[in-house]
Amino acid sequence: MSNSLAIAAVTTTLRNIIARGIVDELGSGSVTTRPPDKARENGESSNQLNIFLYHTLPNAALRNQDIPSRVKPGETGKLPLALNLYYLITAYGQDNDDILGHRLLGTAMRVLHDQAILKPEDIKAALAESNLHNQIERIRITREPLSLDDVSKLWTTFQTQYRISAAYEVSVVLIDSSLPVKTPLPVLSRGSGDTGVIAQADLTPPFPTLETLQLPNQQFSIRLGEVLSLQGHHLDSDDGRVSVILRHNRLNLSADPLELEQQRSATDIEIQIPNQPTNYPAGFYTVAVKLQRGGKEQTTNILSFSLAPQISITKSNQTLTVTCNPQVWQDQEVALLLGDRQLLRTDSSETEIAAKTDTLNFNVETIPSGEYFVRLRVDGVDSLLVDRSFKPPVFDSSQKVTLP
Repeated sequence: MSNSLAIAAVTTTLRNIIARGIVDELGSGSVTTRPPDKARENGESSNQLNIFLYHTLPNAALRNQDIPSRVKPGETGKLPLALNLYYLITAYGQDNDDILGHRLLGTAMRVLHDQAILKPEDIKAALAESNLHNQIERIRITREPLSLDDVSKLWTTFQTQYRISAAYEVSVVLIDSSLPVKTPLPVLSRGSGDTGVIAQADLTPPFPTLETLQLPNQQFSIRLGEVLSLQGHHLDSDDGRVSVILRHNRLNLSADPLELEQQRSATDIEIQIPNQPTNYPAGFYTVAVKLQRGGKEQTTNILSFSLAPQISITKSNQTLTVTCNPQVWQDQEVALLLGDRQLLRTDSSETEIAAKTDTLNFNVETIPSGEYFVRLRVDGVDSLLVDRSFKPPVFDSSQKVTLP
């Protein structure tokens, strides 16, 4: 496979085959590879063709395909970089004679028409160390039609006077990744005793699985001390002990999971969230169950839930003080939702915030007088304002504050 010299190898090969064609037909002429605004800056007045790579795009057909000779079934490797290259070929006649320029451009277009596929020997002669000549896919040259609008935009970008040109697409160029291929050893047996896959007549998974979780009173979030109900299949453990693993993005509780000493139902587990304000911050959690089945330790899939803060509010002068359970950690995002307004913490800019605190202050001096329902938002989880034990649900009157 080719390396990072592949693009240079294509450009060099194009230059060489066009140069041969010009010499054979016109006897003289040079082929350069410069930006269009630099092509004639050295005062050249001879016959000249300029090749400029103006664009590259990923090849849609091969960008996600492994190379069969490199990656075998069961192996994984970084896919090669598959590119389409777009060239602009511009002609300059001797003493800026357009007739000679047209002859040069016609010669170059004929050469590329006759040699629409780059030969491996030409690529090797141009830049052998690129290894592009060993590529399995052939490199094809295709005329790229450009509209007047495309041409105008291109030459405006070049910031130089327009010259008659032809555009070509060269594809596909494969640049191999430098990352090694992962080659695992062959599989000698499948499962315990080489029994292979397990089949059963129904759609119930044969392994421990969590399907749903239920929160108290159809709440959107749970609070410390409340019971979380988990439903699933094969949740009974051989030894009668089930570990419920809770994880939070700010801490890892899997090293010390919640242990349920008694045997639970095979389809239902209930767990009470510990009322430990310092250890379980508000926010989003995941839950999974770990147990023993068939002599092996197995872990279920994970489900997610949110732990909401529980608050009480006091007012002093122009400050609302919110007491929060659980405590708020130093780097948590905190905001007070007062009706349709959002307030940030007052003490965050005046004093150093403690690592954990259950007391938050908010300045309400600019808030108009009136009654407001209050919610505390911690890491995107709001305190519970709606009491769903009533039908229809009602707002919790204890979460209301009156500003004079």
